[in-house]
Amino acid sequence: MTLEQLRVFVAVAERQHLTEGAKAVHLSPSAATAAIQALEGRHGVKLFHRVARRLELSGIGRDFLPQAQAVLRAAAAAQIALQELGGLTRGRLALAASQTLASHWLPPLLMQFAAAHEGVALSLVEGNTASVAAAVLAGDVELGCIEGEIDEAALAVTPLADDRLVIVGAPQHPLSRRSEVAASELEASHWVMREPGSGTRAVFEAALRAAGLKPEGLSVKLTLPTNEAACAAVARSQCLTVVSELVALPYLQSGRLRRIGYALPPRRFALIRHKERFRSKAALAFEALLLAEAKQMARRRSLPDYEI
Repeated sequence: MTLEQLRVFVAVAERQHLTEGAKAVHLSPSAATAAIQALEGRHGVKLFHRVARRLELSGIGRDFLPQAQAVLRAAAAAQIALQELGGLTRGRLALAASQTLASHWLPPLLMQFAAAHEGVALSLVEGNTASVAAAVLAGDVELGCIEGEIDEAALAVTPLADDRLVIVGAPQHPLSRRSEVAASELEASHWVMREPGSGTRAVFEAALRAAGLKPEGLSVKLTLPTNEAACAAVARSQCLTVVSELVALPYLQSGRLRRIGYALPPRRFALIRHKERFRSKAALAFEALLLAEAKQMARRRSLPDYEI
């Protein structure tokens, strides 16, 4: 069994298509077929069935696929480690981040890192706090940046910067004309919320519980997958939503939304990584960049607050 045979098998199995799988590993269909047949013949198994002119994984193939994928991930990690022994001249860094970070905090830092380390290929997957933690646990990414709380013993969590959550509504919303709003008035309002698993939603619901309210009792009219969608929805409705101040700022400055006078506790951006996995030099360098930016952000936040 060779790594090349495993790569061909995984590529074809994931796509359930010989030609597309061969293309993914830069081989001809005949060469891919030969690699799979050699793997099957060496071990006396059948990994695929050909059904109605299409490929279908056999039972053995389905059982073998996750093991083959794990071997390829381990091989990729070993290759990266060897490449980086001489410095940050080659390699890749796979990241995942929850939406506020991916859209508003990380992009300039990614550009700065890319300019300093041109040989390192960066990739970023956007999700919510739960999906980012899952990606780090699975080894799909090396580092994750989240904005909610997680409780997972296998992950190391490094605090970065504090973030402000704000409640916002349309200028015509009755609560937007008030300087202070009671918690009971939030409970009586209609809401547009992020999906379960979102760090924004989790932190907001924890704040409501601390104020003696039951989040499950809120009148949630709409659940949306992005912060920007939530802001756009409430701008033309009588609903409220909660987002990071980083997200809300352009809407507040343009007058499309107004801040609701109820203060929420700050939440913390955090960096997560797997405690037991190899830390590449690219990951270490990016961590240092994040921590430096977090210190700068803390200094800026220590200045007098601005009014919106």
